[in-house]
Order: sequence, then C-alpha cells, then structure tokens
Amino acid sequence: MKIAILPGDGIGPEIVAQAAKVLGALGEPFEMESAAVGGEGYARHGHPLPQATLALAKAADAVLFGAVGDYKYDTLERALRPEQAILGLRRELGLFANLRPAILYPELAGASTLKPEVVSGLDILIIRELTGDIYFGKPRGVRECPDGPFKGEREGFDTMRYAETEIRRIAHVAFQAARKRDGRVTSVDKANVLETFQFWRDIVTEVHRDYPDVALEHMYVDNAAMQLVRAPKKFDVIVTGNMFGDILSDCAAMLTGSIGMLPSASLDANNKGLYEPSHGSAPDIAGKGIANPLATILSAAMMLRFSLGLPEQADRIEDAVKAVLAQGLRTADIHEPGTTRVGTAEMGEAVLRALK
Repeated sequence: MKIAILPGDGIGPEIVAQAAKVLGALGEPFEMESAAVGGEGYARHGHPLPQATLALAKAADAVLFGAVGDYKYDTLERALRPEQAILGLRRELGLFANLRPAILYPELAGASTLKPEVVSGLDILIIRELTGDIYFGKPRGVRECPDGPFKGEREGFDTMRYAETEIRRIAHVAFQAARKRDGRVTSVDKANVLETFQFWRDIVTEVHRDYPDVALEHMYVDNAAMQLVRAPKKFDVIVTGNMFGDILSDCAAMLTGSIGMLPSASLDANNKGLYEPSHGSAPDIAGKGIANPLATILSAAMMLRFSLGLPEQADRIEDAVKAVLAQGLRTADIHEPGTTRVGTAEMGEAVLRALK
C-alpha cells in the first residue's frame, strides 16, 4: 500500500512527521514516499503543485497531507500561491466529498468555548462538497464593471455554480453516512437568496426519496451557524456546498476544544482519498514544536478506515489518542489547569506508547 506524504508548509512537516511515525508503528506493509507541495513546491520547483508531486499523488493508494501557505508568498500571482496546490489536488484527483467529523472527547469538555452541558457528547459529521461552488466556478477575475450604478469602475467577480450531478453525488454520500449514524441529515443552503442553492435544495430533496429511512431537514446557512453555537448536538450529518462547508467546519472545530483536534478526509467516487488536518499551516508557530499533531494522526486513522481497508488499525490509533488525552497530556491549544503541557513531538511519542 503506497502512501504519498505531502508535508507542505508551516507546521505541516512537524505534524505529518508524527502521523507518519504512528503509521510506521502499525506493522503494515506501507510504502511511504514524500514530495514537495505548496510554498515548498514553489521554492524548489517553481510551482505549488509540481508535476512529480501530482504524479505521486495519482499513483498512491492514499495521500497524507499537512498544510500549505506562508505569508511570504502572498505577493505571487494567484496561480502560483501555495493554496493552489490543495485546490489542484482536489480537482486532479476528483476529491469531491470532504468528511469532517467534529467529536468532543470527554476530557476536552473544559477546552470547548461552550458550556459543558451544551456541548458534552458532541458527535457530528460535516460533509462538504469540495470541487464545485464559487471556489472553482468560472468566469472569475477583475474587469471593468459593465452595468449598474458603478458602471465603468473596476470590479472583482466570481461565479457560484453547481451541476446536478455534483449535488446528487454529495447528497448520496450524506444520506449513506447518516444510515451508519443517527439517521438525520441537515442540508445547509441559502435558497432564499441564491438561485444556485435553490437548485441545490431541489436536487437534495429529490435524492432523499431514495432514503426514506433517513430524516432530512433544510436550513439556511446563517441559521445553521447560529445553531452550531446554540445547540450543536441537534445535528447529526450536515451536508453543504464548498464555501459554506469551509466556514461551518471551522466553526464546529472550536466546539471540540481546538481546530487542532479536527481531522478530515477528501474522497473520490472510489474512496481513494487525501487526508489532512482541518487547520492551516500556522506559519507564526512553525518550528517552535508546539503544534497539535492529533488532527493529523486522526486523519491517518481515517485514511486506514476509508481508503486502505484497515478499520481495526484505525481503531487502534483512535484508542491511543483517547488514552493520551485520558492521561492528561495536552498541547498548547488544548491545555488547561490540571493538565500536562507537551510539545508536538512529545504528543506524538505519547500516542506511539499508547499504541504499543
């Protein structure tokens, strides 16, 4: 089983190194090969997604990804910025379904920004459509405004669009996931304002007819954001578009104590996937050894479960993470009085010990 290791920028190499150690300790015949991506890819090869890196990702059975982005590349033209690497991988690999579980471990109830009675027991799954919407829609750019009260001025514009197939396939993913959970799907849109999301709502409703055993609720995105911080446990599976999913999943991450605890899987139609923590590259703390590697380690567990067919090994990793938290070990982002603060490598070593 070949795993492409793409550490990326900022804290990416630090956290991916810990996840790779955990994978290596499982005793499975993994072949792990690393390549440059993001700012590192640009610095070494002149492009954030070098052809050799893309070829490796396509040839691998799964991809373990760190993070991309660094302030020093912000002046580059958009096509050469580090963030284009992850967008390119999603597009080239057909990774249309992003699964982001938001689970609050009992030991971290005090680290959540919400009261324990509101958030304890939280276990929701956000399913974000990943290759459509305003992030990929064309035309886009900067032009002379052709009409309206500001005609003749410069304007920036993007295009929000979804094809029927894009909506149908992500809806099927959501309903099938709900069947394995509590049987409830909340489809989040902005159908009261946007034609794109009225179309989204109509198609999701049609797909729901194939799943009469699953309950479906439609909710506007502004209400969904409010409900996530008011009564988050009312949700089971949330399915939404690319931009709304990007925002809501980060909101949900803080309910779990830290975005450093949120793993993710991005899957194609055959469950080949790219696995990454939901947080960014955090260049301000890069190299300090204080980043939380648990989201990346948990992403590796998702990789074992969804793409590599090793659910028992995924369970081992997740149980090891639970054991480490029960021991009171915490990185800076989840540290609170009465717990022991550790660094990136120390947390990784603790998971290794618990695994063994």
